Amino acid sequence: MPDQVTTETARTNLAPIPMECDAPHLKVTGELPRELNGTLYRNGPNPQFDAPGAHWFVGDGMLHAFHLENGRASYRNRWVRTPKWLAEHDAGRALFGGFGRKLPGAPVGTTDDGGVANTNIIFHAGKLLALEEGHLPTEIEPGTLNRLGYCDYKGAIKGPFTAHPKIDPVTGEMVFFGYNAAGPLTPALSFGSVNASGVVTRFDRFEAPYASMVHDFIVTGNHLLFPILPITGSMDRAMRGKPPYAWEPDKGAYVGVMKRNGSPADLVWFRAESCYVFHIMNAWEENNRIVADVMQFEEAPLFPHPDGSKTDPQKSRARYCRWTFDLAGNTDRFTQTYLDELTGEFPRIDDRRAGQANSHGWYACANPDLPMFGALSGIVHVNGNGKRLGHYLLPAGDTISEPVFVERGPDAAEGDGWLLAAVWRARENRSDLAVFNTQDVEGGPVALVHLGHRVPDGFHGNWVGAT
Repeated sequence: MPDQVTTETARTNLAPIPMECDAPHLKVTGELPRELNGTLYRNGPNPQFDAPGAHWFVGDGMLHAFHLENGRASYRNRWVRTPKWLAEHDAGRALFGGFGRKLPGAPVGTTDDGGVANTNIIFHAGKLLALEEGHLPTEIEPGTLNRLGYCDYKGAIKGPFTAHPKIDPVTGEMVFFGYNAAGPLTPALSFGSVNASGVVTRFDRFEAPYASMVHDFIVTGNHLLFPILPITGSMDRAMRGKPPYAWEPDKGAYVGVMKRNGSPADLVWFRAESCYVFHIMNAWEENNRIVADVMQFEEAPLFPHPDGSKTDPQKSRARYCRWTFDLAGNTDRFTQTYLDELTGEFPRIDDRRAGQANSHGWYACANPDLPMFGALSGIVHVNGNGKRLGHYLLPAGDTISEPVFVERGPDAAEGDGWLLAAVWRARENRSDLAVFNTQDVEGGPVALVHLGHRVPDGFHGNWVGAT
């Protein structure tokens, strides 16, 4: 398969790579910190075959594993061998165009109902799970990256499962949700929790104000918040050959707030100006308020209006924004306050502070002269008030992935550790794994692990320590 899909992807690092490989001994520039013993797993779309009209979001999942140990580095990548991937591999061509659309000539009975497992990869209760928001988790064998099958926790959950579950650092509980819970393009959401031993302790469902693409949600110590934002789903549109998901700002922005030990009957809906948010940095409680830091778009990128026209690229840029909910006030409105004008995405924190007030956060920032995605070219370090503590930019043309935080040790102070991020070197058309000292992001990487090929721009990843 050619390493080029379209003119647009040829100018960026979005095009898929056509191979799986193992690199047991990688060259390192600088010195890898000896505290880094474990594996950085990354996930992203890497279509096996070019499917006409397929959205970037629906490409086959490919896992990339950087294993670091005693100052040495190795690498392995594998496609997630979902039923869709296997069917297309056997056919030697694309059979699906995404969002369930079967291409002409696809064999009868062929289905992509199991999804593509292409968005995130997490470790919880002894299981390594590849995730995407339309289907059940896919369990992965850590060393080989082999697919072990779907994980439904012995039948305790069913339907879609978010790519962004939240793991409570105090209890070890994993809280999750799923949209389209009553079928494709429906307004129902499911939610639940899995305890630290891997047992589902809750699974419930409710109706949202309208069918929305709900990529991420918000969890604090005592509350769950569900953003219903106007990338809307419509079966009627899809049946008429129009975009199944589209930007409809007139629908408004809703956020449902519920106690973690409450029920759907307790949901309180707050409203605000239309916007879209793919990713939450963190959220916490302050007396009778909930504060959530998000990366907010004025208009959604990557999805058109219902008539197929594009959104405004100048408004389709995410900026660091603070949402505030007054639970004791006499209002159903929440406030939206931008904390920085810099374009950015993929926010991360020291996960030991998840759901609690944090003093450190990081995100990938973009070149304002280029489209939002495919142009993330640096890292920003902020404090708990959104003030920049550091800002690092790559050489012109290079791009960077989501920065993943790894603490220096189990007793390290919040934010004391390392950031790991994949970097695409545009001039050489290959990638490095960059390691930054969190206390001196502006100083640039303390170590670079060099690959001989590209890691295409993907979505999310996480560090799994050797212990």
